[in-house]
Amino acid sequence: MPKLFEPLALRGVTLKNRIVVSPMCQYSAVDGFANDWHLVHLGSRAVGGAGLIIQEATAVSPEGRITPEDLGIWQDEHIPMLQRINAFITAQGSVPGVQLAHAGRKASTFSPWTGDGAVPTDQGGWLPVGPGDDAFAPTYPTPQALDAAGIEKVIADFRAAAQRSLTAGFQVIELHAAHGYLLHEFLSPLSNQRTDEYGGPFENRVRLLLEVVAVTREVWPEELPLLVRLSVTDWTEGGWNADESTQLAAILKTRGVDLIDCSTGGNVPTAPIPVGPGYQVQFAERIREEVGILTGAVGLITTPAEAEAILANGQADVVLLAREFLREPYFPLFAAQDLGVEVQWPAQYERAKPRAVAAAGSR
Repeated sequence: MPKLFEPLALRGVTLKNRIVVSPMCQYSAVDGFANDWHLVHLGSRAVGGAGLIIQEATAVSPEGRITPEDLGIWQDEHIPMLQRINAFITAQGSVPGVQLAHAGRKASTFSPWTGDGAVPTDQGGWLPVGPGDDAFAPTYPTPQALDAAGIEKVIADFRAAAQRSLTAGFQVIELHAAHGYLLHEFLSPLSNQRTDEYGGPFENRVRLLLEVVAVTREVWPEELPLLVRLSVTDWTEGGWNADESTQLAAILKTRGVDLIDCSTGGNVPTAPIPVGPGYQVQFAERIREEVGILTGAVGLITTPAEAEAILANGQADVVLLAREFLREPYFPLFAAQDLGVEVQWPAQYERAKPRAVAAAGSR
């Protein structure tokens, strides 16, 4: 059995394979509400056989959205449609997960196909918040530095969102501490110039994330897994780096976190990132080896052979695919064919299933 199709137990949840749909913003919500687009988008990947499907960055507050079109989970009214989506995902044998997020200083921006930079308040924009008042880039809005009350609100918003996630039927939560959004902004000395207990040395910069983890675990059942996505490095001198990520991962392991989703970048607009196939796998491998915690590898993983090699070589425990899942919603079904694995197809599609599984590569 290829590693890619071995089940993985995460606390009381078992993934049927190690293929994970990475959270991908769809910029298709109104006032944070999921709709039929999200049902079909996420449901198609469940029909396609993914083990875990992580819903896009889902804002814990209105001001935590990246764009006005982001999904949200800051009010109970968001729950019913999410329940419908998650029920469908579960019925296909996949596990529904959600990425809880706060965009911080990268909030109140246009969705990719509607504009660039800050959304004016008269067009639905708002004042974002961050560790300080430095904008991410010249075209981005200038944030308001969070005071003590603002930080307490952020923590409370994550706690409430975790509680709603449980009611909505999610079985996995991933906390988004990557890509230059709020929790990452506090981690990195490039974006965190505070002089209080949330800024300065490592133990202060990680404080907010650890407090969010703690309140999430207060309401998230013991039998359900908690993931954290980190940008392991800022790819910039003087920024957040792999040494600090490894140190943080060791702490997170003791605080009830089950897997580190290892991404990179997003906090420095001009960072020299060496993008290429598998360019981030090294970080998942290092944290897995040095900390002894499960890790996920993500970033330009596009073929079953690449995904299988990462797992077979012990570099990660799951692989997360994003753009490849946009191109091919049924990637797991074809990956099974390519790797010579017999998997169950949906009954409605059974008549189209290739019969010569051993003839790898023929679709």
